[in-house]
Amino acid sequence: MSAAEKSLIRRAATLTVELERMEERFATDGEADADALDLYSRTSGNLRRLLEAIGLTGRARDVTPALSTCIERRLT
Repeated sequence: MSAAEKSLIRRAATLTVELERMEERFATDGEADADALDLYSRTSGNLRRLLEAIGLTGRARDVTPALSTCIERRLT
């Protein structure tokens, strides 16, 4: 891993921690003001860009239930 990648990972970790701290404050206070939400939104966007820069992207996963699960749900 290059020094640049390590630097991006450290910054992504820092942003992740700060976003979690903001989320905790929002939950504790029961609300968030417009400035806090703006900061949260911009920080989230920056985190997404950092993660994309180091090659981490969201991956789609199949959440379609199995046929047997559908049948079981219908019978209960």
